[in-house]
Amino acid sequence: MTVTHRPAPAPAADLVGLFPPGSHLDRDGELVVGGCRLTDLAERFGTPAVIVAETALRERARQYVRALAAHWPNSQAVFASKAFPCTAVIRVLTEEGLGVDVAGGGELAAALAAGADPARLVVHGNAKTDEELAMAVETGAGTIVVDNHDDIDRLERLVPAGAEQRVLLRVIPDVEADTHAAMATGHRGSKFGLAVPDAVRAAARLRASDRLRLEGLHAHVGSQLLETAPFARAVEALGALGELGEHAVYDLGGGLGVRYTYDDAPPSVEEYVRTLTDAARAQLPKGARLLIEPGRSLVAGAALTLYRAVTVKPGPRTLVAVDGGMGDNLEPMLYGQRFEATVATRVGGGAPCDLVGRHCESGDTLIRGVPLRDPRPGDVIAVPVTGAYCYSLSNNYNGARRPPVVFCHAGTAREVVRRETYEDLLRRDVPAGGEAQRTAVAGDG
Repeated sequence: MTVTHRPAPAPAADLVGLFPPGSHLDRDGELVVGGCRLTDLAERFGTPAVIVAETALRERARQYVRALAAHWPNSQAVFASKAFPCTAVIRVLTEEGLGVDVAGGGELAAALAAGADPARLVVHGNAKTDEELAMAVETGAGTIVVDNHDDIDRLERLVPAGAEQRVLLRVIPDVEADTHAAMATGHRGSKFGLAVPDAVRAAARLRASDRLRLEGLHAHVGSQLLETAPFARAVEALGALGELGEHAVYDLGGGLGVRYTYDDAPPSVEEYVRTLTDAARAQLPKGARLLIEPGRSLVAGAALTLYRAVTVKPGPRTLVAVDGGMGDNLEPMLYGQRFEATVATRVGGGAPCDLVGRHCESGDTLIRGVPLRDPRPGDVIAVPVTGAYCYSLSNNYNGARRPPVVFCHAGTAREVVRRETYEDLLRRDVPAGGEAQRTAVAGDG
């Protein structure tokens, strides 16, 4: 995917537009999100910190609900929780009427802890373990997406006699998407799903099963897509497999891109849903039930990350080093994703700087050439559009403590995930001579 970036500094109004809807500058020129001044949040909760504008999160969910209701009433939006597997986030989205897509035991546990209805869970994964599938079956997960023939073997063993588990079959639609290679999932040779000939054989196995009920098909073409044509081609690919019945379920995945930079122009939720439903009307049974799985496009723009500048080094391009980096945002390093940033109290303008992290890696650069106005040690630096995959991929490199998640609404801030402590980092250590070691030695005999 080729992404261009405007080199000229953006005015304050443009930059504020990247922050959650409702964000504004106060009379002192400081950024306010969810009714809270960013410097106040940094002082109270420390940095780095992930800040979520709760109203923006809820409104984004409602956009999906409204668009689906208008274009295909027999449908459901299911949050791809891998984008932000935070219990409080999942709780908000289920309150707004969304189901939850999980891709591992931990995500399933988080969804259940958030109060998600098990019947509205969709369980994914190209390498589901016996433990994870058993957990899904035992908790009553409504739908399991069969990715391969081994999934069928395991489920046939795990689903009790006399019970029936609803499943979808994941198909490779053979659609090339214009995105980073690591985000493409619908191309020929993808590790996800089955190519059409194998899918036909798997479907026959599922129809013959007395424990698994094939309800429909699933396809997903990739993530951070900034055009709608690949989504329509995926629907066409599913339709070409033939009807599974008038009331079959078709899960069309997710993948809608978001605006990370000034130049990004993703489709709106309305445009995305209309593309899918127009294609469905042309390719799928009229009585079909549609599922979509928005993740990034639901949560990315509702959040930002706060850092504090630690060091400012002059040079060919000023280096501004902050107290976070690849420990809390791996997107630039893994996917080359471009972000923007600003000093919270001096928004917009400034000379190009390299915003770098604190980790012992030269690759720990958050943003190259980002305009910052007169950056100084101690400044609060705000990076918008960090609600997707930053929390998911956060880590303890160099002993970093993963940051808190703070919800802001109408001027009130509340911590929903606390910052890790050093004690947390050591909690899983087993003392020398401890019970686990003695058990292992005894087992060797």
